[in-house]
Amino acid sequence: MYAIVDVETTGGKYNEEGITEIAIYRFDGHTIVDQFSSLVNPLKDIQPFVQRLTGINSKMLVNAPKFHEVAKRIVEITEDAVIVAHNAEFDYRIIRTEFKRLGYDFERQSLCTVALSQKLIPDVPSYKLGKLVRSLGIPISDVHRAHGDALATVELFKLLLEKDSEKEIISTHIKILNQKKVANKYLKIIDELPTKTGVYYLYNKEGVIIYIGKSKNIKKRVLTHLTSSNKKAEKIQKTIHSVSYELSGNECLALLKEQHEIKRNQPRLNHSLKFRHFAMGIRLNTATPYHQLLIEQVKDEYTYLDVFKNKKEAEGRLRFWLEEFRLCGQHTSFSISNRAHCFRYDMNACNGACKGEEKCEAYNERVKAVADSLLYPYQNMLIIDKGKSKSEKSFIYIKEGVFQGYGYFQLNHQIKTIATIEKRLIPIENNRDTQAVLRSFLRKERYQKLINLAEE
Repeated sequence: MYAIVDVETTGGKYNEEGITEIAIYRFDGHTIVDQFSSLVNPLKDIQPFVQRLTGINSKMLVNAPKFHEVAKRIVEITEDAVIVAHNAEFDYRIIRTEFKRLGYDFERQSLCTVALSQKLIPDVPSYKLGKLVRSLGIPISDVHRAHGDALATVELFKLLLEKDSEKEIISTHIKILNQKKVANKYLKIIDELPTKTGVYYLYNKEGVIIYIGKSKNIKKRVLTHLTSSNKKAEKIQKTIHSVSYELSGNECLALLKEQHEIKRNQPRLNHSLKFRHFAMGIRLNTATPYHQLLIEQVKDEYTYLDVFKNKKEAEGRLRFWLEEFRLCGQHTSFSISNRAHCFRYDMNACNGACKGEEKCEAYNERVKAVADSLLYPYQNMLIIDKGKSKSEKSFIYIKEGVFQGYGYFQLNHQIKTIATIEKRLIPIENNRDTQAVLRSFLRKERYQKLINLAEE
């Protein structure tokens, strides 16, 4: 027996959503034998984007039953049935969360029609429910409403059962989610974690840090470590004993703290970030008459204009510089040995350095302009952004063109002097990784304000 489910929610932070509508069709593999559909008053606001998506608003829910009033019916219609849903992990989690708030442990097996479809109906353009069922000729009405989506899932599931001629897919794709839930010893750990941005630290029973990570939602990320089945997650699950965290207030500081503290503490499960976060760099080679911009794996003996996580990012930045500063492709890593001139020359986008038509001095000045563009906007400055609370701001301190560290200040205690800044400062090493993080956030203007300390 199957209980085919769809829920609509208020949206919002992980594990803080509420159900606004639920539809359940009890299905015996051939026909629907029972059904239940209802709006639900979540007793909390609905996110505006969810209202636009579903058409459900708070006025519609004023007289709707609250979850505790429909809970018994949900238990009855799903009794001894496998929960079937399109993205079952989400729907099942939402229902379990609502029952947990009532003090009831709702446990069922589950089956995901996304996973089934990927196995049995490969190579379709999209596995989103609406697009998938339309591509299969299955009618769907009231999209993003629980009853409409659940009925479409019933028809999709019928098709999947037909395609499962050997009946192996059912056994291999049934996911008993309560086997993946966080073990009892982790429940307190998860409950005490925030849903905010920051850095978290996982410890073994000896109190040694085994992993450091950052996230916009610490609780969600740690929960992922404790429920995933990849190799790193399994190692964490075998070793973790406790978790601590530090809020950062914004993503830039979380990234800076993460890479800094990984290098300091060398956690054994942070393999990729222990020594090198940004592995590829663009180096300025001045040993040739026409200065060259070269993409290569970062080497300690060289200084780099900018560093990147991978070659693709480095190539994208170099292409931008070629356009922005009208540079020649033949004097970069994009050089093609059997060409007399660069491809940009043919498009009138190169001044002819590849053919000797532009003097070295003029060309090299533009290359120098690339390096100059990477300097901080001011030699002595503060980058102001959100703090860990509404009454707080964060600052990143640049002194004489060098990153010094970060700090926080209360809005009613402005930082007005260098002495005050340096007293509040939390030092972080200035290295390629920190420079890359800061350049990215400055380039994308992901901050609230810049303060030129020379004018203060």
